[in-house]
Amino acid sequence: MAAILALLLPFFGLILIGFVAAKVTRQGADALGWMNTFIVYAALPALFFKLVSRTPIADLTRLDFIVTQLAAVYAVYALVFAAGRLLHRASFAESIIQAFGGAYGNIGYMGPGLALLALGDAAAVPVALIVCFENAMHFIVAPALMALAGGDRRPPLQLAGEVVRRVALHPFILSTAAGFLVAALGGQPPVAVLRLIDYLAQAAAPCALFAMGVTLALRPLRRVPVEIGTITLAKLVILPAAMYAALRLVGGIEAAWVHAAVLLAALPTATNVFVISQHYGVWQERASATVLITTLVSIATLPLVLYLISAGLLPIEGVP
Repeated sequence: MAAILALLLPFFGLILIGFVAAKVTRQGADALGWMNTFIVYAALPALFFKLVSRTPIADLTRLDFIVTQLAAVYAVYALVFAAGRLLHRASFAESIIQAFGGAYGNIGYMGPGLALLALGDAAAVPVALIVCFENAMHFIVAPALMALAGGDRRPPLQLAGEVVRRVALHPFILSTAAGFLVAALGGQPPVAVLRLIDYLAQAAAPCALFAMGVTLALRPLRRVPVEIGTITLAKLVILPAAMYAALRLVGGIEAAWVHAAVLLAALPTATNVFVISQHYGVWQERASATVLITTLVSIATLPLVLYLISAGLLPIEGVP
C-alpha cells in the first residue's frame, strides 16, 4: 500500500499545487486558457500518437475490447440517468448531465499518466483506445440527447454537421488516427520529429494535472447536489466494478487491458461534464461541485482500486 500511495502522491500533489497556485495568485479563469490549449492541442495528442503509432496494428482493432468498454460506460450512464428521473425527479436535461457525472471520467487528464505509471507500457494501447473512442461517443451523445431535451434547438442537419465536425477534428481523435496510420504503414517519423513528440508527451501529465487543480480552485463549492451520493457511488464504485465484470465476462482480453480499463473507470468525474453543463445552461453549479467532490473522494477510492489490481484480487482467468 505504501508503494501505491507513493504512486498517487505525485498525481494528487500536482492537482494540489495547481489548486494552491490559483488561490495564491488569484488570477482569473482566462489565465488558464493557453495552458489548456497546449494540453489539448499539443501535449496530449503527442502522447496518444506516441502510444498508438508504436503498437502493432492488430492490437489497435480490438473491437471486443472497445465495444465492451463502451457498453459498460453507457450501462452505468443509463442507470444514473434513470436514477435522476425516477429517484431525484430531475428534468430530462438535468438527468443527462447527472448521467455524464456518473459515467464520464477524467480519462484524458488523469488517465494516461496514472495508468502508464501503475501498469507499465502494456497499458498504453488500451488507454489510447479508451480515450479516443469514449470521448468520441460522449461528443456524439451529449448534443444528441440535449437536442431531444430541447436544450439544443438547432436544425437537425446543422446539429449533425457540428457533431461530425467536433468528432472528426478533435485533436485526440486526429492524433490517434495519425497513430493508426503510422502503425498500419509500419514506418516512423524522422528522429527530430520523434524527439519533439517525446518532449510534448512528457509534459502532458504534469501540465494536465496542474491545470485540473487550477480549474477546481476557480470553481468553488457553492451548492452540493442532493444527487451527489448516487453519482459518486456510480462513478467511483459501480462503473469500475461493472467494467471488470463486463470485460471478464467477454473473455479473451489481456489482464493489462482489463486493469487499465478498470483503473480509468475508477477516475473521478471529468471537468468536461461542467463544460457540457455550462454550454447548455443546465445544472452548472452542481456539475462543478460533482467534479470537485468526486475528485476528493477518489483520493480514498483510487488507492483501493490500485491495491486490488496489484494484489492480484482482480484476476483474469486464462489470460496473461
